[in-house]
Amino acid sequence: MVSIAEESGGAAPPDHVAIIMDGNGRWAKARGLPRAMGHRNGAEAVRRTVEAAAESGVSYLTLFGFSAENWNRPKQEIGDLMGLLRIYLKSEIAELHRKGVRLMVVGDRARFEPDLVALIEGAEARTVENKRLTLILALSYGGRQEIAAAARSLARDAASGALDPDSIDEDMLSARLYTAGIPDPDLLIRTSGELRISNFLLWQLAYTELVFLDTLWPDFSAADFGAAIREFNNRERRYGAAVGPA
Repeated sequence: MVSIAEESGGAAPPDHVAIIMDGNGRWAKARGLPRAMGHRNGAEAVRRTVEAAAESGVSYLTLFGFSAENWNRPKQEIGDLMGLLRIYLKSEIAELHRKGVRLMVVGDRARFEPDLVALIEGAEARTVENKRLTLILALSYGGRQEIAAAARSLARDAASGALDPDSIDEDMLSARLYTAGIPDPDLLIRTSGELRISNFLLWQLAYTELVFLDTLWPDFSAADFGAAIREFNNRERRYGAAVGPA
């Protein structure tokens, strides 16, 4: 079996891959199953993707698991998702730790039940020293909300006199984001054929390469992950600079 690294022809993998995991509901509907089954099969895709990312040499993998807007979904679905998250945090952390994966969670934790916050904090503490791959779960996360929170933090320091407003720059704002200290994504993958970023990492995606796949998330495979990386490696990243003669 050819590995993702071998398929890339020796090209360096992206340092940071972010994924909008979309299509669980449509996957279930197409099979006449409840939405909860789509989410459960989506969790299996998470496991495959973490393994593929670690095998390919990616350093950071960010998965959009639950948005700030998802709190508006039916209570039953939210309950199913929170239950699935509890199961994941209880059953997968030992394996992630064994494989050298660090877990981080970004987003607004204030809306989670105390037991879920405790599970998140325990998983982060247990894996904090791991170096092979950093798995970042974006939960109760919204890009606009994140930027607004960073702006409020800077405004409080400016109002107290601890910060000169004229000194505020991009690096200073970045340091107040949930993702402080984490490099911006090189590659964003979105599944299910939707062509939008849905309030995900709005600040961090400024120069990220975007790949959109028709595959529904529960069907997402290591082969799909490898294909997205090959697409990334075939692109020329310009960061706004001209290439070649004017």
